[in-house]
Order: sequence, then structure tokens, then C-alpha cells
Amino acid sequence: MNNLRFLPLGALAALTLAACASLGHPDGGPRDVTPPRYVSSNPVPGSLNFSGDKISIFFDENVELSDPNSKVAISPAQKEMPTLMANGRRIDITLRDSLIPDMTYTIDLADAVKDLNEGNVLDGFAIDFSTGDSIDTLSISGMVLHARDLEPAQGMLVGVYAGAADSCIHTRRFERIARTNQLGQFTIRNLKPREYQIFALTDQNRDLFWDRTEDVAFCSTTITPTVETVVETDSISPDSVVVTNRTRFLPDNLLLTWFNEDYKAQYLSGYKRDPRNVLHLEMAAPADSLPSLTVVTLGADTAVRIPLTPANSLMTHSATNDTINFWLRDTTLIQADTMLVETRYRRVDSLDNVVWTTDTLKFNFRTPKSKKGQPRPLTLQEKIDSVLAISDTIVVDTFALMQPKAFLTLSNDGSVQEVNRPYIFKTSRPVDSIAPGAIRLEFKPDSVWVPVEPQPQVLPYDTIWHDRFFIDVDWVPGGSYRIVADSLAISDIYGRYNKPLETKIDVRNSAEYSSILFNIAGLPDSVAAVVELLDDRDEVKRTLPVTGGRAKFEYLLPGTFYARLFIDADRDGQWTNGDLHLRRQPEDVYYFPKKLALKKNWERSEAWDINAVSVEEQKPLEIKQNKPKLNAGEIPLQTDEDEDDVPFGGEFGTGLTNYR
Repeated sequence: MNNLRFLPLGALAALTLAACASLGHPDGGPRDVTPPRYVSSNPVPGSLNFSGDKISIFFDENVELSDPNSKVAISPAQKEMPTLMANGRRIDITLRDSLIPDMTYTIDLADAVKDLNEGNVLDGFAIDFSTGDSIDTLSISGMVLHARDLEPAQGMLVGVYAGAADSCIHTRRFERIARTNQLGQFTIRNLKPREYQIFALTDQNRDLFWDRTEDVAFCSTTITPTVETVVETDSISPDSVVVTNRTRFLPDNLLLTWFNEDYKAQYLSGYKRDPRNVLHLEMAAPADSLPSLTVVTLGADTAVRIPLTPANSLMTHSATNDTINFWLRDTTLIQADTMLVETRYRRVDSLDNVVWTTDTLKFNFRTPKSKKGQPRPLTLQEKIDSVLAISDTIVVDTFALMQPKAFLTLSNDGSVQEVNRPYIFKTSRPVDSIAPGAIRLEFKPDSVWVPVEPQPQVLPYDTIWHDRFFIDVDWVPGGSYRIVADSLAISDIYGRYNKPLETKIDVRNSAEYSSILFNIAGLPDSVAAVVELLDDRDEVKRTLPVTGGRAKFEYLLPGTFYARLFIDADRDGQWTNGDLHLRRQPEDVYYFPKKLALKKNWERSEAWDINAVSVEEQKPLEIKQNKPKLNAGEIPLQTDEDEDDVPFGGEFGTGLTNYR
């Protein structure tokens, strides 16, 4: 996919003007809704051979600066942040770095200036001057959005480097910079006519370099700023037309999509022993390998060397290998209150290389304290002693004393079983085996329970935790089922079995559901895509691949939904993040630009051309998080109460363009 998506001609300027427009007056008469106006400055814009260190800018009313340290950008980038101060109608800027000879300087105040009384924001104001005999005049404009959810990046640093060296973002400060405004828009001014690399980053530590933990966006190709003259006509009367020439700086509609590599240093972040038969490890980041453990000391001074293997333990872990449990099987290990364990695992060294390392960890188990007014819980040894006190010929079931709670639970958490989902049940300890036919599903067509034929298989829900299982059938909508588990249905890794259980399942009636079909246009040929159905918090509820230009979501409960599509470039069925080191852009994202209200027993069909609405306007306002602050008297954008009446496409333009 081509990642250079452009705004329509003049769209950025229109959006900027809209951000400052006066859309209405409150009751009680006119109100100041006009941002401050520039009156004069020292030096004047475009001054040559400037040699001072103080810049003063005058406005037509009293002003104040809003968060200048994160909004104001000065090019070339300054090592020492200048001091900025508002004093009545004047803003004073004192530079703390020495001026560079024959250099064009830009002071970009972005949206930091506002009037003192009403807080009306002057957006996009900048002043320039040169320390030499000429001034550079080219510029690059565009917008920065979050790659995953198209939220505008507010206050993000955008900068350029001359040339095409890939490593410069790690080794050099930006040559010229700007900050995004509340709409995510930026303009990098006073550029020379040459090739540039362009990046955006959060720069949390303000060092003008990219750290791997910071958000970042980049263009895959270099950008060369140019200029052209645009002829515009304006009819001021039926018989009179005014023709004017306007200078247009290009590109003026660039889209950057930022992402975070989610980089985390690999190390052991925590460990504990709870309950006493489980050793729990937490890694700080996903890992490509699993640790190995060897017990070297039991109790206070008993030296041993017992590697933890499948014979004396079971290792379960998360899919990303960052959460690991060792379930001890050996009673000698379980009964020891203290053990030292030699742990070998992967971690990063001082050079950020992942290497093997070995630590000796101390695992203690302390009997939980009793609650106030209740007797102290017995320790494991006290429980064993109490059994032996009855008769020393009794074989003590250590595991029964260790894990008194129920092993198997069958429950749908009190909710109705959904037609399109499997029934999931959970065990409190890892499972060793399931007896064939010992867990049965029955159906009640009238007044008598009858076995479902054929009986569904009990299958692992995952293969790394060993404690969740499911059965899946073609549920009869509105039907009544029950699951019956015999007393010897499931055995855990300690040879313990479940108690006999049964539970009733009520399947939801089909009339309670709704469905929605998306007929999708605008996808290039042979490109895979996935549609995500979202709730009102912009969180994914369902996903479906696009097949034959269609994606149909069935068995949806009534409610308000939204939809998002991503281009599945690597065809793995999941949205793939960007990677600056690999020069890989995040996969493109598009929003269906209106909300979707679904009612009971209702089917809805929507035509969705992913290019009909400009990218920055696709995300519905109801779920957009980064909304711009309004000036005094501005009226917030309203959405239609009935989403069926919301027009789709046409008036929004053709979209941003983003290099890939």
C-alpha cells in the first residue's frame, strides 16, 4: 500500500481557519470571539542580517502564552530553550544559543498565543528572520494522526534532516522543526530547495533525538519542497470576476501516522510463590525463549541440585512468554517453606543486546495471616501432623490439603449463552487428562433431557495454560441445554479429580439479535483487509476479514457501534505496528464515518467506500478523544440524532496522502 495520502487542495488551510472561526454568540449580546492580531515586531518578519538575541512581538490586545515549552518551536533547533514571556500586548523571546551565520530562523508559536480575557487562540502564527543576506522561504505542511485510531497528534514535534541518511534521527538534532496544533496540523517553514527526511516524535525528554520508547512517525521517501503559482478567480458580481495569483508551497497536505514500537527492555521484573506449589515469574517484555529453573537449597541449609523438569513440575506460560508458572509436582519441594532457585533467563545488557544470565532467587511461602476474630490458619505441616495424629498408617494426601478449593467449575457466569460462541469452562489447576464421554451435553426439546447427537468434543481453549476448555455446537436459539460432568471426568496434574457437576445453559433467542453487512469499495485488487466492529469507547468487539468485498457481523446485541478497517498487508489477520529500524510503516487504517445504531431483530446494510471521506475526517466525533478546545463563542460540532440521516461521502473531499 502507498503510504503517501494527501489532503484535498487547500484543506489544511480550511481546517485551520475553521478552528479559529466565530460560529455563534451567547445570549446577552456580542462577545469577543476574535483571536489576537499581529501589529508589529522587532525584528520585522523577513528581516536580514539580524544579530540580536531578543525578539519582541506586539498584538492588538493583551495576550498570554499557553504551555510555550511544549508548543513553541524554534528553527534551527535550539540546544538551550529560549525564555518566552507575555507582558501586556507584547511577547518577548530571548534566545540563549548563539546565532548561526547565514541562517534563516523561524519562531513558530503554533497555538500558544491567546487573548487574556476570552482565551481566543491565534493558531499558526510564526515569524522569521535571517542572519545573512537572504532568507529561505519554502515550507512543508501536513498532519500527524495516530496510526491505530486516527486521533490527531497534539503538540507533537515534527522535524526534517537534509539528505537521506537513515540513522540521523539517532545521532543528529533536527535541522528545522514545528509542533502540531490541536488538529494535528503542522508547517515546517523557511526550508531550502533540497531533499529532506521528515519525522515526528513526542520527544518526552526534549533532547531532539528519538528514543525507542517514544512515539514516532516517518516518511519512507525523501520530500523536496517546491513552490507554484495558483490562479484563483472570484465572482464579486454577475458581471465582474476578480483574478488573483496565489503562491502555493508544496507539499502542503502530507500525512504522517505515528506509532510506538512498544519497546521494553527484557529483564526479570518480579517473582513470587503463591500458592506454595507454584513458582511465578514475570518478565518485563515479551520473550522469544523460556527460563530454566534449578532448586539449589531447600529450607535453611539443605543443599540440593534439582532441575525443574516435566517429571517434577509443569510449566505454563502466556503466549508472549512474559508470564510463567512452574507448578511443582514433587512433595519435597512443595513442603519446603523456603527454597533458593538458580534461574537462567534472557535479559538486555548495557549495550541493549539480549543475553542469557543467571540469578539465584529466594522463594518463600508464608501461611496467610488470620482475619481478625478468626483462628490462625494451619500451616501445611500442621495439617499433615493433625492427620498423622489420628493414625500413623494413614497415607497423607498432601495435594488435597494444599488445594482444598473446587477443582472444576462449570458456569456461564449467570449470562445467557450466545448463539455464535462456544461454552467455556475453567479448572483451578492444570489438567492432565479428560475421560472420553465423562462430560456430556444434553438438550431439552420439551420436558425431557436428551443427549445431543453427536456429542461435542471437549477441546483445549489454549495449549499453554492447560486450564480452560470449551465445547462448541450449533446452538438452537432459545433452547435449553445442560452440561453434566461425572465425578471422574477430569484429572489434574496431581491425580485429583473433579466432583460431579451439572449446569444449565439458556441460549439467547435469535429475535434478540441484529446484524450488519458492510459492502466495501475502494480496496485495491488482491489486498487483504479486516473490519473491526467497535463500541462507544473505540474498543474492538468483533473482527472479520473482508471476503469478496463484504464483511457481515451477525448475532449482535442491540446497541451503538462503530467500524474500522485496516489493510492486512502481511495477511496475519491482525493489525501490524510500524518499526522504524525495519523501515516498516504501520498498516493503514480507515473508519466508517458515522455511528451505527442496531435494534432487535434488525438487519442493516451499509455501503462503505473507504476513500469517500478524507482520512482526517473519517473518525466519528462521538469516539474521538483529542478534540480541539473551542474559542469563546464557538459552537461545538453537532452530530445528527438519527444516524440514518447522516450523509455519507461527497462533501468531504478525497483525503490525505501518506508515503509508505
